[in-house]
Amino acid sequence: MDGRPPLAILAGVRVVSFTQFLLGPSGVQFLADLGADVVKIEPPGGRLWERNWSGADVFKNGVSVFFLLAHRNQRSLTLDLKHPEGRAVARRLVERADVIVQNFRPGVMARHGLDWETTKSLNPRLIYVSASGYGESSPYRDRPGQDLLMQGVSGLASISGRADQPPTAVGTAVIDQHGATLLALGVLGALLERHRTGQGAHVEVSMLRAALDLQIESATYFLNGARLDKTRTPLASTFHPPPYGIYPTCDGHLILSMSPLAQLADALELPALREVARPGWNFESRETVARMLEPVIRTRTTAEWIERLVPKGVWAAAVNDYAATFADPAVQAADAVEEIRHPIAGPVKLLRFPLEFSSGRAGVRRLPPACGEHTDEILKQLGYDSAAIARLRDDGAV
Repeated sequence: MDGRPPLAILAGVRVVSFTQFLLGPSGVQFLADLGADVVKIEPPGGRLWERNWSGADVFKNGVSVFFLLAHRNQRSLTLDLKHPEGRAVARRLVERADVIVQNFRPGVMARHGLDWETTKSLNPRLIYVSASGYGESSPYRDRPGQDLLMQGVSGLASISGRADQPPTAVGTAVIDQHGATLLALGVLGALLERHRTGQGAHVEVSMLRAALDLQIESATYFLNGARLDKTRTPLASTFHPPPYGIYPTCDGHLILSMSPLAQLADALELPALREVARPGWNFESRETVARMLEPVIRTRTTAEWIERLVPKGVWAAAVNDYAATFADPAVQAADAVEEIRHPIAGPVKLLRFPLEFSSGRAGVRRLPPACGEHTDEILKQLGYDSAAIARLRDDGAV
């Protein structure tokens, strides 16, 4: 679109994806967007969980939008890992792979002979990524790892909202997606290490660690003695100075971030606020300032406040719903959305890969695949001839 070639940073890197739900597939999609050749392993017959569930029950002509959002630029190979011949195909893939990514519960891959200890003997240069809820050595290793559960265990749900409200969940799967980002980062780091040492590595990603990492600021303050109390005012965190919060306007909500109180007092023409201001960030005056601002901010529309405050250097923003977000000039200029034309689903809008490189642009080289769409192609690359492929199909191995 802008003349840049397709992104090929990871061209030649072969990734085998034994992944499910969101964290694993989304992390692998980052690698695929960077140019890696990704083979998605899924059970025969369209039984993959992601193909049969979608948030808000959104299917387009029967195709799960949940599947579409995390499977571009990948090939699909169906394998029955309970079948000996299916496992034999998987081992042949392992021997040729650079990276294996799996996010089954701990122990599942070992039952198929595809755990780290076994696969590294087949391929010493292999980078093997294990993603799970709590980690393979955790006392909770057998519990399900799911975003909302992790928001509870990690404390994330407890730190949002006001003091008079129950714990408040984040409205999207932030732990899954942060975990996916850490997964891709781990692969890139391991690839660099292998380039230097010639050796593969086992990379472990846990949703629990991802959830804690999201709270690096608040959790570290707590660990070092801070008292982090939620308030009944519009303040948006337990540790930022005033006016940091979300304030009702007469037609919506306005965010006020970290602006010095004296500057804010001048912009609002509010002398009483200047009287409260002291040198520094006035953390001790958080609730006083919030209560002072709340009735003032209600007197104008959000747009009026933006027009008045932003030119005066106040850190302020509107609270957009999704309709306003994707109509916002800044979001449109970010060119964050790409429309694909799927042969069954039709036109589908997806979020683009979120980084830009001068060397190329991550686009859609391959549409999200049909179940087993590339099975024959991949098996032939592994050395199976047509007769052997037909036998594997007849036996139910693929």
